[in-house]
Amino acid sequence: MSASPAENPESFDSEFCAQRFAQQFCEQHAIPTASVTAAVRLLQDGNTLPFIARYRKDATGNLSETQLRAIEDGMHQHQILLDRKAAILKSLQKQAVLDGALQERIRNSVSLSALEELYLPYRPRRRTRAAQAREAGLEPLADILFQAGHDDGSRHNLIRPFINPDQGIADETAAVQGACDILAERWADDTAARQLVRSHLSRGRLKSAVRRGRKEEGAHFRDYFDFSQRAMSVPSHRFLAIRRGENEGFLRVSLESDDSSVLHRLRQLLLGSERRLFYHRLSDAVTDCFQRLLRPAQEKTILQELSERSDADAVEVFGRNLRSLLLAAPAGSKVTLGIDPGFRTGCKIAVVDGTGQFLESATIFPTPPHNRTEESAKQLLRMIRTHSVRLISIGNGTGSRETHAFVRDILQQENLPITTAVVSEAGASVYSACELAVQEYPDLDVTIRGAISIAHRLQDPLAELVKIDPRSIGVGQYQHDVDQTLLRRTLIREVESCVNAVGVDLNTASASLLSFVSGVGPTLAGRIVHWREAQGPFASRDDLLSVPRFGPKVFRQAAGFLRIPNGNNPLDASAVHPEQYSVVEKIAAALQISVADITGNDAVLQQVQCSDFVGAEIGEIAIRDLLAELARPGRDPREQFREVQFDDRITEPEHLQPGMILEGVVTNVTQFGAFVDIGVHQDGLIHVSQLADHFVRNPADVISAGDIVEVQVLEVDLQRKRIGLSRKIDRSSDRTGST
Repeated sequence: MSASPAENPESFDSEFCAQRFAQQFCEQHAIPTASVTAAVRLLQDGNTLPFIARYRKDATGNLSETQLRAIEDGMHQHQILLDRKAAILKSLQKQAVLDGALQERIRNSVSLSALEELYLPYRPRRRTRAAQAREAGLEPLADILFQAGHDDGSRHNLIRPFINPDQGIADETAAVQGACDILAERWADDTAARQLVRSHLSRGRLKSAVRRGRKEEGAHFRDYFDFSQRAMSVPSHRFLAIRRGENEGFLRVSLESDDSSVLHRLRQLLLGSERRLFYHRLSDAVTDCFQRLLRPAQEKTILQELSERSDADAVEVFGRNLRSLLLAAPAGSKVTLGIDPGFRTGCKIAVVDGTGQFLESATIFPTPPHNRTEESAKQLLRMIRTHSVRLISIGNGTGSRETHAFVRDILQQENLPITTAVVSEAGASVYSACELAVQEYPDLDVTIRGAISIAHRLQDPLAELVKIDPRSIGVGQYQHDVDQTLLRRTLIREVESCVNAVGVDLNTASASLLSFVSGVGPTLAGRIVHWREAQGPFASRDDLLSVPRFGPKVFRQAAGFLRIPNGNNPLDASAVHPEQYSVVEKIAAALQISVADITGNDAVLQQVQCSDFVGAEIGEIAIRDLLAELARPGRDPREQFREVQFDDRITEPEHLQPGMILEGVVTNVTQFGAFVDIGVHQDGLIHVSQLADHFVRNPADVISAGDIVEVQVLEVDLQRKRIGLSRKIDRSSDRTGST
């Protein structure tokens, strides 16, 4: 194809593109166009998701944060599509093959796959067999072979002119082969042929088998040593496991299908009638095209799509689990003693005050092999009494149950009303050795930093976990195998959502926590902390404007999520945005009471008619949110803290017996079930089929990470380190007492 290059091929009408995106998104998600358009405009203007979801509901028609995320993701993908269109147009113009019709088809492409199909025939290729045949002058012969009718007498006369030993075409066989290579490459670019093969392979089966000599070493992949399932129905978690086994060299993976039928259909599609002079050679060329070009390309595409789908599902699972963990109930601002348990090296202890400030540390040896219980008890009691400890947080690592039993016995003997809890220490070692921990506690050993982190996790899980790379928290599904860019983007957005949903105390929050506040970021977070250290506590949200580079635009995004308890203005302790203060003052004036008296006064607020205060700057949805916030200012959306009650007699997997009913805490939710810590140093699995008495399609619909649940032991496989659990409790078979 040749044509004069189109003018300005890279230019796109941004308004046209935005309208096209809004139209497509509305059709796919059944959201009003006005809402999508408003959300797009707000996002393009630099507003954050938490800000739009909380303070711009009237503009978006009360879109949820989930819907706004979908719009933001759609915009991101749309921009990728636009960038790819521009790159393709530039390439086509350089090749001098771009005409108006092709440019219009590219302009109207609505997906990357459709766009790449258009570009495929023009994509620069490496030096293929077909390219060598073209260089040898065989392209006209390819046309002749394809078009020749049924005339046996003309066969040699048609081929002989293309024999050219200087170009490596020594005889008729070589000439025909080269021409067939050209045809095979043409057919491989044929959209209908590609779709036919794609449809055929999509009904194939994904097969995995163990590689020779890797059976023993790869035993943890034994479920996939001889595995076969229809490709498009393979669950994401299973595909990720197979992919990991392949990447680690234990499994061979392929896409199996019966190709005889598709070859017959390909010949019909590409050749039509069998009454051709070179039909048999062309039929062989179709087979070559399928085996060498079409099948490998489409198999790769299908496996890539399975991989992308599995990555997306895994990232969604990880994000959901992370959210549950971040929003776990805080035990509160009380003096807390954190214990990082251990056997040989002892238990590291750190005490922090109610604001999280480090007070004292020590190491005790209450467990084997040292068994210095009396000495350890004295040290523990001294620290408890010296600092008036009210909470004890114990990491769930090695020695956790033994340490917990030791602490419980001491508290019972001394009749001390102290709450004790076992917390996940996933990522604590990563934090204790990171640069941030060194900056926070430069003079402390990494093990003491770990104990401090464990104490902080009980006081306020959110404030502590934001210091750790979310990928290190360990509540995902193959999180180290998936698309890391997608994973990080999703997890950072989840952390931001949680931080802003809870709100941040401006005068006590760490720079890590402040960095996730809407519009702030790490640099400004550091400046806020520096200003606070130099000038003293913030007395008003307006003081933020004195922080260097904290301008009006950032203030608008962040102010509603930054709280100042006991500040100059009672509204500064709430989620009421400063831009709404004047509305609150009007409401207070109408009720003839002060702003201070209106906050927390639900009885008075119920008298307010929303419509009386709707104006150009604020709509009815915002007024309703405002009244709800005034009724319960600064309310923490997280649940009340509750301690899981492990069975003191069950501390090792060997103690478990089928039928036992135990309490545990959910540590991870996947697509195939939920993992539960029941206090035996090894999580058990509640398979999706055992999560409820009714059918459960998605485990996340009925259970979340951090939930405290009652489970029954179904089976214990000590050799494979597997514990099967169920939430379908049969109390007649309870054998908890039979240890």
